[in-house]
Amino acid sequence: MLRSVRFYSIASPWPESEAELSEKLAGAAFAPCTAFAERSSGFEPPNAEVTSLTRRVGGVDLLRLRTQTRLLPAAALNDALEARLAEYRERMQQEPPRRVKRQLKEQTRDELLPKALLKSQRTTAIAVPTERVLAVGTASQTRADEFIQRLRDALGRLEVHPLEFKLPYAELMTQLFKGRGPREFVIGKDCRMRDPGDSASTVRWQNVDLGEASVQQCLRDGMQVTHLGFEFGNALKAVLDTDGVLSKLELPGLKEAAEDEGDDALSRLDAEIALFGGTLRSLLGALRRTLGGSDAVAAAGAQVRTAPTLTVVGTANDPKRLRETEPVVEEEAAFAAD
Repeated sequence: MLRSVRFYSIASPWPESEAELSEKLAGAAFAPCTAFAERSSGFEPPNAEVTSLTRRVGGVDLLRLRTQTRLLPAAALNDALEARLAEYRERMQQEPPRRVKRQLKEQTRDELLPKALLKSQRTTAIAVPTERVLAVGTASQTRADEFIQRLRDALGRLEVHPLEFKLPYAELMTQLFKGRGPREFVIGKDCRMRDPGDSASTVRWQNVDLGEASVQQCLRDGMQVTHLGFEFGNALKAVLDTDGVLSKLELPGLKEAAEDEGDDALSRLDAEIALFGGTLRSLLGALRRTLGGSDAVAAAGAQVRTAPTLTVVGTANDPKRLRETEPVVEEEAAFAAD
């Protein structure tokens, strides 16, 4: 469902129901590129089995933005334009002026564009309103910005900013690397470091025991951890960077969840949403305890204390065991770095 995630705090009201959110998204629904359009984007149903533009399970919303572009390579356009310019030179016995070149280029583009191939790119996101967090499923800042802008157009008002905590993500990464991190997190086998005095000087390890003396020495020599693989309990594996972006995201229980649901595609989708939503809630809670809270939690304080929500309970192999509970605001504890 999501292979990479950029987290954003939601500081504005969020639609209270699936129907309300879907209705708002309809104002920015996807429409295919017209013959002379290079690009089109809009929201579409997050799954072939879903008719609405969003799917809500356990208070978690799944959304998907589709962006369609026409593939018109510059080399193909230049070749066709050169043929027109050669025809002009032969007919007029002179070099075409700049204005004519511009007109011929526009005519050539308009002629080729309707014949160009179409390519679609989809960006999936999960909103967790009780946490006041939007998880956009991409590591690309550009794609995330486009998703947020289209969502803002649909909702009319959307105030979001990158999710930040009192302590930087680098603090957690460094302590994990030293083997002193919180118990919920276990260091993985992927790491990237850089020399703070020379951004071009980097070192990367993959599938390596990061506890090895030679690897640990790099930190003691002054290099900084910029990307670090980790496991969160037995529920999630990912690589975290200093901006809080997760990549190579895996949920070990996802395959088992899909198999448990059999051939019903909609039930499998609901199980995935429940599993992702529950795992992200747990991860965000651990990050708050570790790094000292976030603006998103402060903004949602009153809502979290008063509104019951559906919470995932049980194990990753039983993702659809949901129950209505009164959420508990856990006491925030800043992580004490050595």
